[in-house]
Amino acid sequence: MSFTREDADIAHALHEAYPGRAQHYGGDAGLEREYNAFRTQDEQRRLQQQQQQQQQSEAIEEAEEPAEPIEQIESHHDGRHMSTVTSGSSISSVEREEIGGQPRMRNRRLDSAATITSGTSTQVEDKIMNYLDRHPTAIQRIGDHRLQHSLTVGTTKTGTSQAAKLPNFGGGKPYPQPLPDREEYVVEFDGHDDPMHPQNWPLRQKLIIAGILILNAFGATFASSIFSSASTAVAMQFHVGREVATLGTSLFVLGYAFGPIIFAPMSELYGRRLPLIIAAFGFGIFNIAVAVAKDYQTLMISRFFAGTFGSAPLTIVAAVFSDMFSNEVRGIAVALFSATIMGGPFMGPFIGGFITKSYLGWRWTAYIPGIIGLTACVLAAFFQKETYGPVILVEKASQLRRLTRNWGIHAKQEEVEVDIKELLSKNLSRPIRILFTEPIILIITVYMSFIYGLLYLNLTAYGITYGQIYGFSLGVSGLPYFALLIGVVVGVSIVVGMNGGYVKKLKANNNIPVPEWRLPLAMAGGIVFAIGLFWFGWAGYNKNVSPWASIAAGLFIGFGIYTVFLQCLNYIIDSYLMFAASAIAANTIMRSIFGAVFPLFATYMFEGIGINWGMTLLGFVATAFIPVPFILYAKGKSIRAKSKFAPALDIQQDKRRDEEARMGGDVGGEGEQQMVAAGGAGPPQQEEEQDDSSGTAFEKEGANGSRVNSKDPEKEGKEV
Repeated sequence: MSFTREDADIAHALHEAYPGRAQHYGGDAGLEREYNAFRTQDEQRRLQQQQQQQQQSEAIEEAEEPAEPIEQIESHHDGRHMSTVTSGSSISSVEREEIGGQPRMRNRRLDSAATITSGTSTQVEDKIMNYLDRHPTAIQRIGDHRLQHSLTVGTTKTGTSQAAKLPNFGGGKPYPQPLPDREEYVVEFDGHDDPMHPQNWPLRQKLIIAGILILNAFGATFASSIFSSASTAVAMQFHVGREVATLGTSLFVLGYAFGPIIFAPMSELYGRRLPLIIAAFGFGIFNIAVAVAKDYQTLMISRFFAGTFGSAPLTIVAAVFSDMFSNEVRGIAVALFSATIMGGPFMGPFIGGFITKSYLGWRWTAYIPGIIGLTACVLAAFFQKETYGPVILVEKASQLRRLTRNWGIHAKQEEVEVDIKELLSKNLSRPIRILFTEPIILIITVYMSFIYGLLYLNLTAYGITYGQIYGFSLGVSGLPYFALLIGVVVGVSIVVGMNGGYVKKLKANNNIPVPEWRLPLAMAGGIVFAIGLFWFGWAGYNKNVSPWASIAAGLFIGFGIYTVFLQCLNYIIDSYLMFAASAIAANTIMRSIFGAVFPLFATYMFEGIGINWGMTLLGFVATAFIPVPFILYAKGKSIRAKSKFAPALDIQQDKRRDEEARMGGDVGGEGEQQMVAAGGAGPPQQEEEQDDSSGTAFEKEGANGSRVNSKDPEKEGKEV
């Protein structure tokens, strides 16, 4: 079997997808036999190729005179002036071509063994195998920082970068020889217990960083809804209609759709800390601009950009948690973070109502989020350390270069070239393509978008119910939102309580996630959510009915929103692994559009047909979506098996186990080679679409902490 670079990437991805295999397959005797057989066969083939290369080299040496240790050769060919510097059998070639008077420099390294044999894949294979031998434990850690990078930034060099015109080296000197073995100069983490690795930092430091991040994320979600309580006052001051005033909320949420396009790749190129600081500063400044706006146009534009900058923590924070926390803890951290995302919009109207009716006025509904954003910016600048592994290694390499004066030392991240075309493809075209070609993504995204839209539509529904029907004052009418918050807390408690059982099932399945495991809680949440909508509509439309009846319905609505949203998101992550970033990007764009549009028609709907029939209509739509998780639980595996993008690792494992059972468990190296070639990457046609790199986590981490990374370049890590 020819072991190509693509095969090497897939083999590496296989090790990243199964943490147990990175440690000699965690005691799985069948897998270990397959792996050893594969290595034995591969070693034999490599020795044969080396013997052939040696024989060919001897034949060439007899026929030709040996090259001078260092010589400069000048020749003219087709009008091009060629200048080459050679040294021994490993030739460093620097060519300056003069074509039409324009000098063009090309720096290349030629390996004699590679020029006399067609087995160029041997070098790649040697590096992969030697690396795995030298780093059986660190391989798992390095893999934790790769997938999201290739999914958002990309690593393919463009034709322009490959054929760039190089200037003369200067001083009359030729280009020096490349490093003899570049991989030996690449810095790495020093084993699994390296204190530089974020997962080995003191717990106190992790909690400080987590607190700053949660403050940052809370400010962004809190600001999305607090303006709704000020819309009436804003409409009166700027002499616009209520519907136009609602644009303040819609444009902010619409900004959520555009922010990830900027901040996701930025976090993979420059680390997590810098974009979070920049975004917190921008979020604070634009909220201050809203507070001091003298005209309505300035106010609306500032709200949009505040939402764009506010999307950064929603995009990056889950990846930071993946950097810092192990699998056992990460699921709980992400579940709590998700609760913060849901809780912010519910608290905004309550606090904003009291602020608007006080002497402070509506402008302080913008000042307060601005202060939160700037506070988070200052705290992050002083107390938040970089958590992104590849960037930490860049800092380590820089320090080592200064101390050792060995300027060849570098980190893999420094080899990354930004390809604008690939960046746009991974962040725009692929998400749209996945959205409309993958049935699972389309139906779940529509379901989640509907729920997300209702999250912001409730701002209008609750305002009409408790402000107009029951006559509550502006601040008091926000108190019923606490029922929604309690429902979210109940959902968090159940998710955290189920985490232990999920982790046990995951370990028993060789750390291969089965996406359908996520769905039972979403099934229950969908039913409870629909019940809550019907309940709220018919309990809250008549002021003669106690307000506590409709307030209690908020428990069901909050629980349903949280559980369906979180578990459906986890289902996408577990199903699409190395393509999860693109799938979630598509999901984010559509649900942000729904969240922006729903508040615009809410007032017309509820005033036209009433709260009771309006919520009944929404309840019927929610009821129509109830079968979605049930259908996916029953048919999801067969749908994923036909998918072009879903790797279906669990299906691959089931097939392998069935084959082992038929063969009595005696599987040779061929079976493992097939598994490596497949890499859990699904059908062959998926190969072209697959990201050319290797894996990380939210990157993808499910809320229960399952590790689902699959491919990996020098990262990627990844968004809720």
